[in-house]
Amino acid sequence: MLYYAVPRLSFTGTDLESLFAASWLLLALFAAAGNLTGMLYAPGKRKNAGAAKKQQVRKRIHYYQ
Repeated sequence: MLYYAVPRLSFTGTDLESLFAASWLLLALFAAAGNLTGMLYAPGKRKNAGAAKKQQVRKRIHYYQ
């Protein structure tokens, strides 16, 4: 999104055009930063979670009377 839009934004036009370009760029940077933060701080996946679940299913339960 930024790759295509930034070269086409004009910061030297009228006041309204400059305000629009600046606010659009700020919004796009916030969106990119939020996505990057979500990827960096996402909880890691456990590799052995599936194997541990299978072991629990195979475990026998003994009922003593």
